[in-house]
Amino acid sequence: MAKYFISVIDRATGTADQGEMAAVDVFNDKLRADGHFVMAVGLAAPSAATTIDARGQSAVVTDGPFAELEEYLSGFWIIEAPDRETALRLASEGSKACNRRVELRPFHQ
Repeated sequence: MAKYFISVIDRATGTADQGEMAAVDVFNDKLRADGHFVMAVGLAAPSAATTIDARGQSAVVTDGPFAELEEYLSGFWIIEAPDRETALRLASEGSKACNRRVELRPFHQ
């Protein structure tokens, strides 16, 4: 089984209504029951981010995200799937459940 990262793309944080949250709970339960679930989490707004660049002699720490974007990563799932087709199907189900666009990426093998 390969691992995949499904990122949830949003324009705001904490905007899911009760129906969306219930649908996500059902989706998570299905992932668990079918053996695909590794983890899922929601993220704080980009304004809560801290960017750290330690490539130089000392770390530079900056409050805020590394880029100002209209849309951003608001949460993610990590799943296991036997193939890309299954991962795509699960990502589609996740998009429907959370009512947001998602991006699917495989982990490096």
